[in-house]
Amino acid sequence: MTSIRDVANKAGVAPITVSRVINNAGYVSAETRHRVEAAIAELQYIPNKLAQSLRFKKTSTLALVVSDITNPFWTTVTRGVEDAASKYNYSVMLCNTDENRAKQNNYVRLLLERQTDGFLLVPAYSSPETIEAIQSQGVPLVLLDRRVPDVQVDVVRGDSVGGAYQLIDYLISLGHRRIAMLTGPEHLSSSTERVRGYKQACSTFGVEIDPSLIIFGEFRQDSGFDMTQQILEMSARPTAIFAGNNFIAIGVLKALHEAGIHVPDSISVVCFDDLPLMLVIDPFLTVAVQPAYDMGYQATELLLAKINGEQLSDNRDIILPTELIIRQSCRAISPNSTHA
Repeated sequence: MTSIRDVANKAGVAPITVSRVINNAGYVSAETRHRVEAAIAELQYIPNKLAQSLRFKKTSTLALVVSDITNPFWTTVTRGVEDAASKYNYSVMLCNTDENRAKQNNYVRLLLERQTDGFLLVPAYSSPETIEAIQSQGVPLVLLDRRVPDVQVDVVRGDSVGGAYQLIDYLISLGHRRIAMLTGPEHLSSSTERVRGYKQACSTFGVEIDPSLIIFGEFRQDSGFDMTQQILEMSARPTAIFAGNNFIAIGVLKALHEAGIHVPDSISVVCFDDLPLMLVIDPFLTVAVQPAYDMGYQATELLLAKINGEQLSDNRDIILPTELIIRQSCRAISPNSTHA
């Protein structure tokens, strides 16, 4: 294996000069730099980044810990993170928790041991222990998508309340009054905030809120399927369904299809988040779309600013607006309709 001394001998310089060229630290003349770079290329020398990180206490790596990388929303967020990180010559280590508390804690412990420079974290639960563990090590941290109470930490998220309000406002304008709300776990802020937006819109327009129509589950397809079956068993079915995320919506559509219920002829469906156009031949669902790429990009720039020592307080809550996209999954009905 080629060593730094081999490069130094080839270039006719001292090893410290090779180190200065590699790390771009200290003065090296242009002619000497050229000789060293030529020797590195000829010998195919690969610097030992681990040794450098131990010396300089910097690894140039960021940790991105997400809940479900199979969801296209998080894939898009990840692209934003990677683009921003690469702009500043940082690498990204991606971890997937499956919304599992134990997996999240194991990943965080491993990443702290490897001296990751900063964390971008989608909390799997609304408890401060993991956040406090990262902060206690002096490692910069930014949360994505979800808030956690009782901690001072930066958050970059979409407007869950506003997006849900937009969708319910639209359904009410079409005459719907019995609207089912199917969302994720009650302990996650993204779930409860979408329910809050639902309730705010209903209250604004004088629509009675039926607690039985609000169901908490998981942000997964099978949960969307199960929750839909639950509301289909009601004696007075809703005329519309609000799916709390895109995976829940897929489960909703599958359950309705198996029950022989057509959208939008028999029931209307709206969704928080979208599916990429590459996965949908004919975009169908009316959705409230979060700027997923911008969320990842802005959160990474904020994290890098903290890593680079900018005096930033740990209490910013950056809320990105959603966009209402109206498609073919809803129809107007008489406000007096009570079932699909």
